[in-house]
Amino acid sequence: MNNIIKLFIFILSITFVNAQEAEKVKEQGHGNTNKFRQLYDELATPTTYRTASGAPGKDYYQQRADYKIDVEVDDHHQKLYGTSTITYYNNSPDALDFLWVQLDQNKNEKKSDTHCMDSELMGTVNRPEKFVKQHLHDKFDGGFNIQYVKDSQGNPLKYTINKTMMRIDLPTPLKSGAKISFQTKWWYNIIDHTFDRERSGYEYFKGDRNHLYVIAQFYPRMAVYNETEGWQNTQYWGKAEFALSFGNYEVNITVPSDHVLEATGELLNRAQVYTPEMLKRYQLAENTFDKPIIIVSQKEAINAENGFSEKKKTWKFKAENVRDFAFATSRKFIMDAMAVKLGQKNVMAISLYPKEGNPLWEDYSTKVVAHTLKSYSEMTFDYPYHKAVSVHSQDQGMEYPMICWNYGRPEEKGYVSERTKYAMISVIMHEVGHNWFPMIVNSDERQWAWMDEGLNSFMQYLTEQKWELNYPSRRGPVDKVIEYMSGEQRFLEPIMSNPENIINLGSNAYTKTATALNILRETVMGKELFDHAFKTYANRWKFKHPTPEDFFRTMEDASAVDLDWFFRGWFYTTDYTDIAIKDVKQYFITDQPNKEVRDYLEKMNKKVTDLMPLVYAVAADSEEYTPEMDKPFVITDVKPVEEFLNVNYIPSEQDKLLKPAYFYEVIFDKPGGLVMPIIIEVTYEDNSKETHRFPAQIWRMNDQEAVRVLGTSKKIKKIILDPNMETADIELKNNVWPKPLVK
Repeated sequence: MNNIIKLFIFILSITFVNAQEAEKVKEQGHGNTNKFRQLYDELATPTTYRTASGAPGKDYYQQRADYKIDVEVDDHHQKLYGTSTITYYNNSPDALDFLWVQLDQNKNEKKSDTHCMDSELMGTVNRPEKFVKQHLHDKFDGGFNIQYVKDSQGNPLKYTINKTMMRIDLPTPLKSGAKISFQTKWWYNIIDHTFDRERSGYEYFKGDRNHLYVIAQFYPRMAVYNETEGWQNTQYWGKAEFALSFGNYEVNITVPSDHVLEATGELLNRAQVYTPEMLKRYQLAENTFDKPIIIVSQKEAINAENGFSEKKKTWKFKAENVRDFAFATSRKFIMDAMAVKLGQKNVMAISLYPKEGNPLWEDYSTKVVAHTLKSYSEMTFDYPYHKAVSVHSQDQGMEYPMICWNYGRPEEKGYVSERTKYAMISVIMHEVGHNWFPMIVNSDERQWAWMDEGLNSFMQYLTEQKWELNYPSRRGPVDKVIEYMSGEQRFLEPIMSNPENIINLGSNAYTKTATALNILRETVMGKELFDHAFKTYANRWKFKHPTPEDFFRTMEDASAVDLDWFFRGWFYTTDYTDIAIKDVKQYFITDQPNKEVRDYLEKMNKKVTDLMPLVYAVAADSEEYTPEMDKPFVITDVKPVEEFLNVNYIPSEQDKLLKPAYFYEVIFDKPGGLVMPIIIEVTYEDNSKETHRFPAQIWRMNDQEAVRVLGTSKKIKKIILDPNMETADIELKNNVWPKPLVK
């Protein structure tokens, strides 16, 4: 045999030509609906401000707002009084006719639309506390009382308040590159944050008649102006958080002299506001890296609870390049601290908590802060500030630069359940982690909750797993999102939705995003590529204002992985993963055509004798199949294959070829809308196992069905799809072959 024999393997799951098909009227044309098409229609066009790579462009700019603030907390009447001087720098190329200032406390005004923006049911059965809260309480008399807005010369500036936004009309436009200073004076009633889960306010302790204050959104704050939104002056309704500019702060806070206080920024007059003993202990903590040092003991805090000093102290803070400022103050606070080594600098991990938080808080809080600082720094960039403070406040989980409020309180007699302990550890990790997203990587929370909550929940998951083996994480593991993604579609929204319009914000922006990133890291990209791309995004946009496009583009730019299909499915739709094993067919190899082949050739006006030597794969369910045929495939049993190898391969080359003995055609279908990789675990007759992974691109030509042929050396006993639950598949019953018997 001198000529090369051409070998064709006919797989007999052939779709025969249907004569009626030719008579069909042509279907209407359609646009590109392929789920692997590029995201060009969804993403904003790249510009010189934000490049197609996802990096800031040569013309990128951001505004700046510096604040000098003096505030006093009236501990008798729960009021806050303040004055401020704001200096606003117009770094944009535009002249600004007016400025927009956020007045978020106005959400708590009696007349606020927030109280009536949601549907409300009477409820056939109610708990007494809910009934009293809903029907017997008058609306809280909150909101800013603005007493003046003046220019730097003391002249009144015209302003208009629209709910939670204040427009300041400028006498002359603020030119590009110019700055303006103006002064404000205000006061407001501080709300009981435990009554309606407010982000800021006080908690009252009946037993000792004290208040614990966690204060934020307490001053008029500049809105963001940029090239993507113009002024970000969307009203504050409560769910969607904040969009803020970076700046420098000088803040003086006056409180009763027996209070212990912490805040954003560096404490400038520690020697004046600390007792000598506190100062000595703090200096020890600055050089202690293995355990927290008590700065204010529980005994000292209990003594202070009974004091109610009428004297006052002013705590002076300075913070540079932060987007916000917050503080916590109470005479009830216990305080501890320790140092954390990050790169070439030391950072202080600090906790403040009332006795009601012990023994849990003294045992864990500061250690968790230190652990979180290390973990997040490894994944992104070293923490740039000099401290991170965790404050215990009932039912709170809220974040600000360098300081956060966290829940987790033992029962009255000090019992701490495992659930309470892990919830407290997790919330501290989460809120301290927010220093990275969005306090430094400063995304627009008012528009995109997932950009801080989702990214941070993902980072929290990694930090939890470093804290303890098999840590019971609530967000991040794939199985935690399945119930939400398999829910009724009318209760689901894409991740790319405004947080005010999402029914279940926690499951959507937090859990689903964290799971998506976990899958992206573990299953789609791999840890090395993902970690490099994620760190690139964090470093590109630290102390800047990223958009979703900047994240999506950077993840591709830094990894060379096309992720448009992934971001479209997970972020822009409510599709879910459901991939199934539709069928598995076993084949034997022969050079004898069966009836199916002969019938097909006859329709094509061909005869077997007219064709060159061929080899055929005959399905085990073929009517010509017999049990004797179910034997291992041997090359010498099929002459065309043997002859082809002998002509085209020398013996040493033949030795390197695979030697499959059995052939299986595995057919997958996809009841769910998401395209995802296919992962199968094959179990052989000898109980050995093997995993096969096929990329998501297997669906690019057919979104409904994918087929793979497995050539194996051993007979297959069982196939399981997504054996380790990597893809968030919502239906596991169709993931097994052979299908289990239904009892």
